[in-house]
Amino acid sequence: MATQRGADKTICPSEVARNLFAGNWRGQMQNVRDVAIQLQNKDQIQILQKGKIIGPENIKGPIRIRINTEKNTQQKPKNK
Repeated sequence: MATQRGADKTICPSEVARNLFAGNWRGQMQNVRDVAIQLQNKDQIQILQKGKIIGPENIKGPIRIRINTEKNTQQKPKNK
């Protein structure tokens, strides 16, 4: 989904959950977030809050996800 939207665009984890688990998407939100964290740990995606890259240990509240590209690899997760 993030690839379809474009390298500099973000998606909400709920969009992924709704697409994959239409009838029970809310029940799958933690699984979607867990997979996002795994993908961030592999440098495949970035997790953002308020437009800034954050590490998994700092996730509190809504997040956005984007593909990790050479263009945005210069930024590092911000620790609070």
